[in-house]
Amino acid sequence: MNKKSTLIYELKNLKKVYDNNPILSINRLQIHRGAIYGILGPIGSGKTTLLRMLAGYDSQSEGKLLYDHSEYQRSWLGKIKAPDEICFTGNHNYTKSQIVKLYIDLCFPNKSNKILKQYFNGSVSKRILPLKIKNLSPGQKAWLDTVFALEADPRVLIQDDFASLFDSEMQSIASRGLRKMSKNLGTTIILSSINGNALRSLCSVMIYLENGHIIKIRSGKTRNQHNKKYNN
Repeated sequence: MNKKSTLIYELKNLKKVYDNNPILSINRLQIHRGAIYGILGPIGSGKTTLLRMLAGYDSQSEGKLLYDHSEYQRSWLGKIKAPDEICFTGNHNYTKSQIVKLYIDLCFPNKSNKILKQYFNGSVSKRILPLKIKNLSPGQKAWLDTVFALEADPRVLIQDDFASLFDSEMQSIASRGLRKMSKNLGTTIILSSINGNALRSLCSVMIYLENGHIIKIRSGKTRNQHNKKYNN
């Protein structure tokens, strides 16, 4: 398989501007199938903007963003048609008045017991089950979003602010699940965080953002190859 055929995303001279303020400027970036990518940077560095564009929830102001060698399709009004095979964590359309446990039973009737045992046995996570989805805290909602993403079968899984609101057990469970998805299903996984420790041991490629620019790309601990600079 040649290098081009392994690409799932390719960004060329991509820029995003809000109200005449440049938010993101990336000369070139390639993302390959089946790998786990970490995007690291401080608040305001452009991480969320980049993920939203990769997921098809926002469009660039200039340049090209190619998914599977083609630009995203658009409606006649110009709105991006985000592919169903891309899971952008946090965008699941919940029945918000439903109790978490009952909603899991409803969505996963054949494996709800397995899901409850795997994801909701911890001292923190088990407290989520009797609550209504609309009453979940940001951290509890982030965990439920992660569970639904891990139990889906997307071609690409994108998660913003990975593990920032998880306890150590949640982070460990999520990391194991993501590694399994990447290895067994060939899922391309793209995570962002302001916490490098949450990403370095999980990701094969680390992308560092600062003021909307990629300042360097490094290999993660899961990938044994030489570090490389990225001249943006």
